[in-house]
Amino acid sequence: MALGYNRACAVIHPVNYCDVERGANSTFSTGSKTFFMAGIYPFRAWRYNPSAVKLEEVVTQPYDKISPAMQQAYYKRSPFNLVRIILGLPELFDAERGESVYTRAARDFRAWREQGVLVQEKDPCILAYSQRFTVPGSNVVKERRGFIALGKLHDYAEKVVFRHEYTLSKPKSDRLNLLKATHAHFGQIFMLYSDPAGSVEKILYDRDSPAEVEVTDEYGVLHRLWRVSDPATIRLLTTAMADKKLIIADGHHRYETALNYSKEHAPASPARNEHSTNQLPQPAFPEAAVMMTFVNMDADGLLILPTHRVMHGLGIEDTTTFTQAKEFFTVDVLPEGDAESYLDTLKAQKGTAFVAVTRNAAFLMCAKPEAAAALADLPEHQRHLDLSYLHTIVLDRLLGLDAEKVREQTNIRYLRDAGEAVEQVRRDEADVAFLINPVTMEQLREVAFAGSVMPQKSTDFYPKLLSGLAIYALD
Repeated sequence: MALGYNRACAVIHPVNYCDVERGANSTFSTGSKTFFMAGIYPFRAWRYNPSAVKLEEVVTQPYDKISPAMQQAYYKRSPFNLVRIILGLPELFDAERGESVYTRAARDFRAWREQGVLVQEKDPCILAYSQRFTVPGSNVVKERRGFIALGKLHDYAEKVVFRHEYTLSKPKSDRLNLLKATHAHFGQIFMLYSDPAGSVEKILYDRDSPAEVEVTDEYGVLHRLWRVSDPATIRLLTTAMADKKLIIADGHHRYETALNYSKEHAPASPARNEHSTNQLPQPAFPEAAVMMTFVNMDADGLLILPTHRVMHGLGIEDTTTFTQAKEFFTVDVLPEGDAESYLDTLKAQKGTAFVAVTRNAAFLMCAKPEAAAALADLPEHQRHLDLSYLHTIVLDRLLGLDAEKVREQTNIRYLRDAGEAVEQVRRDEADVAFLINPVTMEQLREVAFAGSVMPQKSTDFYPKLLSGLAIYALD
């Protein structure tokens, strides 16, 4: 076994194991209250066969992070690249032939299994998953460590899984069509849990053990996997995770799609219990769980980047808009510079602030104390976010872009690269770019656990989880 439980250093987060045993449905009751518990399960993953393909030629970024150029590059990289399943290209005469990207995805997935391009694990396992990366714009190297397993699907009302952003119907419809066609999950939902002592990582990671899989992606991130199949280690892990509350970092649309699909396929009487003293834990039925990567939100390797806003098609004039903004913000003209200098100025601010870049100037906007009154209708935990000030006051009140227009993305683009955001304005491809500081993990935790949500595209967790490292087939 590549990884094992280090009895000398592991500290298990306290869990009443009797409560875990008591709940066949990952619940237990005390008096009149029912408590739901996180269900974590090993599974027989389908994985690319290293004797048939090179892993670096077939894995991809998550489907919603694949640009048209990346999509074309993935297609050229290998006939077995996962993009053909998770984000296939439409073909001429699809309608006449009764085909679609979804029918081809199902056909390819079936063929790849039959051909041995994909092979299934013999035993249920969990995959320890490490990502080593350089923080963008710096020379700092970090490592983010987690593990891939199945996670039970919970309604948000059960207060086990928490969201931090709203979802849109169109992406969920697309993912549902793919799920119905393939009966499989190809990427992992990115889940966060709190574990200040790092007890879960201590169960899984032995730094002296070589990784079973290593692959470097197009951003220079080194992804490594270790297979964990020892039943005792898996039981320790599932016990340590049983009382955790989970926050969706990435994958809200896929999570809600899987949850709705699970409800549609729930049998009247589940064929098996979720927990047994003689066997490894398993979901009540295949659709009751989805593939997830679990990461400790208290670990140093977790990085949230800002997502900058670029406005276009509004015909903004420097003087008009930013004169009006002075009711809510101090507005200072910045010396001529580039995105890096603007971000340095922004990082030095202690309160709510952002930088607005137009074709001919750049402005530092710092919220005045009286601006907080404009956020009075928002839930309390949202009133402390820089993005709440930007969206509520600037985008909505000053620019006339309400929440519905922002969701439709008619006049707004979201960019990780501040340099590109500024250049789009300077090239006259946009009216104004708003550069922002990243949301902190503390802010995200407060908003999510309060049952609230952030403005759209508030967080950008870096790096992304690769798709194609493991696949969960429902049949």
